[in-house]
This record gives sequence, C-alpha cells and structure tokens, in this order.
Amino acid sequence: YPIYLLPVPPNPIPVPPNPPSYPSTASQCSRTPSQCSQCPPTPLPLPPSTPLRPSQSPRRPARPGGTLRWPWAQVRVVTGQTYLLTEAEELWEKELPPAVEALLAEARAGTHAADPGLRSCPGPAAGVPRRDRTRAVTYQVPHNAAVQVYDYRERRARVLLGPELVMLGPGEELTVLSLSAGRPKRPHARRSLCLRLGPDFCTDIVTIETADHARLQLQLAYNWHFEVPEDPKALGRLFSVPDFVGDACKALASRVRGAVAAVTFDDFHKNSNRLICSAVFGFDEGGRLRQQVRFAPNGLVVTSVDIQSVEPVDQRTRDALQRSVQLAIEIATNSQEAAARHEAERLAQEARGRLERQRLLDQAEAERARRELLELEALSAAVESAGAARAEAQARAEAARIEGEAAILQAKLKAEAIAIETEAELSRLERTQAQEVRAQRARAEAEAARAQALADVEASRVREVAAALGPETIRDIARAGPELQVKLLQGLGLQSTLITDGTAPLNLFATARGLLGLAPPPESSAPQSPAL
Repeated sequence: YPIYLLPVPPNPIPVPPNPPSYPSTASQCSRTPSQCSQCPPTPLPLPPSTPLRPSQSPRRPARPGGTLRWPWAQVRVVTGQTYLLTEAEELWEKELPPAVEALLAEARAGTHAADPGLRSCPGPAAGVPRRDRTRAVTYQVPHNAAVQVYDYRERRARVLLGPELVMLGPGEELTVLSLSAGRPKRPHARRSLCLRLGPDFCTDIVTIETADHARLQLQLAYNWHFEVPEDPKALGRLFSVPDFVGDACKALASRVRGAVAAVTFDDFHKNSNRLICSAVFGFDEGGRLRQQVRFAPNGLVVTSVDIQSVEPVDQRTRDALQRSVQLAIEIATNSQEAAARHEAERLAQEARGRLERQRLLDQAEAERARRELLELEALSAAVESAGAARAEAQARAEAARIEGEAAILQAKLKAEAIAIETEAELSRLERTQAQEVRAQRARAEAEAARAQALADVEASRVREVAAALGPETIRDIARAGPELQVKLLQGLGLQSTLITDGTAPLNLFATARGLLGLAPPPESSAPQSPAL
C-alpha cells in the first residue's frame, strides 16, 4: 500500500503550553476554511511557514509540551515498493473533511455506481468504517466521469477523466460537488466527488402562472450531457459552476415561466409542448427550432425536455380543468360515435355499390366470354379450311419442287457435257496455236537472221565504196548541188526568194514587212515562214 512519510527534524520546535482551542461546530468557527475541518471542503492553501502538529494534520493543535514537525511540503508518498522506516522518518496521517471521508467510504463500499453522492449531513455518516490515515488516499474515478484535484503546494488544480485511479499527494484535496436535488430542486442536497458527464436526465417541478392568472405545476425532465474539450488544459471549465444542476434548472425554469406568462391557459393547454420547447431551446436565425441549448461556462448541453405532468395548483382550477376535460371527452366520444355511424353508412353504401358494379362486371365478362367462344369457333372453321387448302397447296408445291429439282439436275448434266466439250476444244485450240506460234517464231528468227546478214553485207559495201572514193570526194559530191543552185540564183539576179507549197500557208502581211525590213507589230504573234 502507498504510504505518507514525514522526516523528523533534528531540532524540534517547542509548542506553547497554552495552544489555541478550536470550536467544535462550524457555526462557532471564525477562521478560514483552510484552518477548520468543519468548514466546506474547499480549503485555501496554508502559507509555507505554518507549523504542523506532531504527527497529525495541520488542522489540529499539538499537545502542550510537544514538538512540531516540518511543514507538509516535506511529506512524500512511497508506493510500488517495500519500505522500512528510518530513525528520522515516521508515518504521516492525512486528515480529510468528514464529507470527503464518507464519500470515500461509500466509494470503497462500491455503492457509488448506483447513486454517486451522499445526502448533505453535518458530520460523518453512521456506520462508515474509518480508513488508515497513513496510507495514501485513492479514489477510483468511474467511467464517463471527471474528478478535480487541487494541489495546495503548487496552487493549481487538475482534472482527471474516468476510468482512472486517483492517488492524492500530501498537499492535494478532492473537490466536493454540492449539487441540488429533489423535486423541486433544493440546493446542497447531494454531495459527490465525481462529476458525471452524461448523457443523463434530471427532473424538476416548476410552478408557472398564465396570462389569465391560472397557476400550474409542471414536472419537467431534461436530458443533458457535458461537452468534454479536447484540450486537457480546458477541462477545468467542467467544474467552473459548483451546482450545475441547480443553475441549469433555474435558468430553464425562468425561461418556461417567462414564455407561459405571455399566453392564456387555453393556449398553453393546446400547445404546451411546442411552447415549452421553444422557450427552452429558442429559434435560430432561420426561424427553425434549435435542437439543443448549451451553457457556455461549463459546456453543459440540454438536448431535450419532457413534460411529465401538468397539474393546477388551485383546487378550483383543478376541478374546472377536470370538468372541461370530461366535457371534452364527452364531445370527443359523441363525435367519434357520429363519425363511426357515418363511416358505417358510407361503408354500407360502398359495399352495395361494389356489389352492383361487380354484377355488371360479371355480365360484361359473360358476354365477353360468349363472344370469345364464337370467335374461337369461327377461327376453328377457318383453321380447318385453311388446313385443307394448305395441304393441297403443299402437295402442289412439292410436285413442282420435284419437277424443278429434276430440271435442275438435267441442266447440270447438260452443262457438264458442254463443259467437257468446251474443254476438249480449248485443248485442241491451245495445241494448234502453240504449234503456229512455234512456226512463226522460227520464220521470224530466220527472217531476222537473213535481214541481219543483208545489213552486214550492205554495211560492208558502203564502207568499201566510201574507202574507195575517199572523204574529199564525198564532200565535193555533197557540196556540188547547193553550190550549183547558188550560182543559178546569182545568174538570175535574184536578191531573195521564198519557196513554199500548199501545205504551209503564208502570211503575206508579215512577209511584206520582213521583205521591207520592218519590225513586226508587238501584238502580232503569228509565226513567219523561213526565207531563203
């Protein structure tokens, strides 16, 4: 078990012989909560120089003539090991307020799961076993719950979320929640060490008064839960409101009273649910009813409200309401009876109408069946005659098909005979033409050889004649004709001459210009005949 150890100082501080006395009840106490065990369990931290009693907590004085130990800043917790006290150490007892002791005893007994908290009482509960004060104080935080631990040494608080095992240090205390309870809610009616995060519900009784001074008593149930922030440093806001139940119930009750005070009893009786929901949740910017209401200081969210009962406070109003309810029940009963009679008559008329309609439908169905019978008989006769005609037509078609197949077979045989004759004739013609081609090729080759021989002979003759005459003689023979013509023209005295025939037409206009030595016109593109 973890224990608290306190070092023993080498030089004890003497205690005055007449120590101050402490009051026995909280009503006689004039000290701060940090100096009295009967005060509410939210003590302020002691200054570091405050002396302690000799092996007890700092809330009790030491006996006359005793010694004072060091401040609890020197106390330490030993856990997880076997430890033997030295000559300079002793076990230190940690005292807790009676309410915290009772709550811890209840938690150790395992009853906090069903009802986490005790009824308010001035002292410790009867029958609660006392704990060993030298052992470290531990508390099992339930699931979906939170516990706040305040450290007086560091002057700061920490919040732990369950399930978690909390072990208090020498200078740490558990924060006790003092919540409202009962119907209607009474403040400080229940105390608890853990804060349930929900979802859960609480019930409250609210007295309202309508615009026509009708006083009613409403029993409302609110479903709520806490929005747990993701930042661990922001978890302290869960404990920012000491009595979140009473605060929320008072705020919602004031909203309901303000909304009901503006309407009459009849309007409230007809629209109580809508009126209370709109008063609790309000409307958004678009005019739609909100789904929840959120308390920003501690993150409490109310998700729904249930109207469990509505009862008048005044007996006369209650009797009048009872009479009006009975009258409304009678009116509703009469209207239901009239509606039932009307509905029965309507159903009877509908049944007679359906019966008559069914009779007409049956007659029409019978006529339709008779018509279909006649159509089937006519169709059967038509099928019979069509079958005979079809059989005769099929027989004729089969005969025609057989004749056609025979004619086709005969034509195929004739075609095969013609093909055989044609192939034989083609074979004969191919052989004949091949022989003619070979004969013509032989003649052509012989003729070509003869022509080549003649050409060779003529070429050799020409070469021999040319060699015999010589090149100068041949040149003179070639020039003799043109020179003779030139001499004849010179003898005739002609300056120019034009020789043409009927196949080449002559442009006399262009010729005249050429004879005169004039240039042809630019636009003229006619060709000129050669002149000699």
